[in-house]
Amino acid sequence: MSDIITLKALCEELKIDPRDARERLRAAASDAKTNPELAKARKPRTPWHWVKGSAAEKQARQALSNSAQVAEGQGKKEKMKQ
Repeated sequence: MSDIITLKALCEELKIDPRDARERLRAAASDAKTNPELAKARKPRTPWHWVKGSAAEKQARQALSNSAQVAEGQGKKEKMKQ
């Protein structure tokens, strides 16, 4: 049986909020040209999960790590304004 990685595990690893992660994944999956495997793996009304090491998991990690960097940058900007 293949190993499955869940969104919860991925969020804990990347230290991001699951709600924000789901929002970012929905946006990334809607862009099928940029993330074709993530778009194929997405099934509405089902939990986010991927086979460990699959192309869809790599695209999900990329989408979430990019969003984590953007969120981190926004947090720094807000601190600078104060």
